[in-house]
Amino acid sequence: MMMRRKSQFQASPPAQTHQIISRLRGALALAGILAPLAFLWGCGGVVSGQSTQTSPPPPAQTYSISGTISPAAGGSGATVTLSGAANATTTADSSGNFTFSGLANGTYTVTPSHAGYTFTPSSLSVTVSGANITTGMNFTAAAQTFTISGTISPAAGGSGATVTLSGAAAATTTADGAGNYTFTGLANGTYAVTPSRTGYTFNPGTQAATVSGANVPGINFTATAQVGQTFSMSGTISPTTGGSGATVTLSGAAAATTTADGAGNYTFSGLGNGTYAVTPTNTGFTFTPANQSVTVNSANVSGVNFTASAQVAHSVALSWIASTTSTVSGYNVYRSTVSGTGYAKMNSLLVSVLIYTDGTVQNATTYYYVTTAVDAIGTESTYSNEVPAVIP
Repeated sequence: MMMRRKSQFQASPPAQTHQIISRLRGALALAGILAPLAFLWGCGGVVSGQSTQTSPPPPAQTYSISGTISPAAGGSGATVTLSGAANATTTADSSGNFTFSGLANGTYTVTPSHAGYTFTPSSLSVTVSGANITTGMNFTAAAQTFTISGTISPAAGGSGATVTLSGAAAATTTADGAGNYTFTGLANGTYAVTPSRTGYTFNPGTQAATVSGANVPGINFTATAQVGQTFSMSGTISPTTGGSGATVTLSGAAAATTTADGAGNYTFSGLGNGTYAVTPTNTGFTFTPANQSVTVNSANVSGVNFTASAQVAHSVALSWIASTTSTVSGYNVYRSTVSGTGYAKMNSLLVSVLIYTDGTVQNATTYYYVTTAVDAIGTESTYSNEVPAVIP
């Protein structure tokens, strides 16, 4: 019994002992918590003072490249491309000005483009180095032109043939010995090409050619010698002073030009049936009639005659009654080709007399004249009555 009690006594420690053990356990637990904190505090304690935040670097400075494309017709709306250290595209304004901005230092190439135009120079290289580029970046735009060309074959019919261009532009050329022809300097547009040569017909008679940003080759024709009899047309231009050496032009069913001989005679030969127009010209002369329409119908046509008249130089002599104003210093003379309006002063200095001769009039024109009086201080009167002059 005593042994059991002793055993129980030994197995159950006193209350004070429980308290000591409990406190010891708490101290051990607290020590477990504080140990890592002490480690962290020791690590953190190496850095003293407030923590420092790093500021972002300032943005890099950028620059611009600007220039002009002239004239404005070619520069307005042109596309400008930037390549090299950076790539970009912009459109020139209505005056041809362009700008690229936000560029870093480096080397760039600027290239303009615009449909229907070429540029000088075609591109420019520039280096940005700490400053905007505002000079030296200019281009000149030139409208592109193109050609229309072809061949008239065989060469026997094509050689020397006249080729006429009409439509968006008008021109005439002569095919070479092989029948080749070319029209140059043409803008975009639609044209008609027509060959002609006395004694030949052409297939097709006319061809349309549209120029649209490129040369147009291959506008070809086939010449066929007219089968059967051909005929002539002849006449005289008189008097010989106006007829001799006069140029006579044939148009219509065929085209040709000849020169009248010393007696004013001319002849066109090798003509097929058809309707023609005959027109003489000679410097210093007018002709009656100015031209004639002639039809060849299986026979020669003669007597297609003209009369030449030498152009006469005319002048108009004017005179007027003196002004009754005692202070008049002189007069001005005015002329117009329309009655009552549009007068232009003829004299450069005041006319001090009461006559004036106008030697600058043109044939077949009516002129209307008025005068004014000018006093010593330059005051000019109203117009006088109007006088017409008919120049024959």
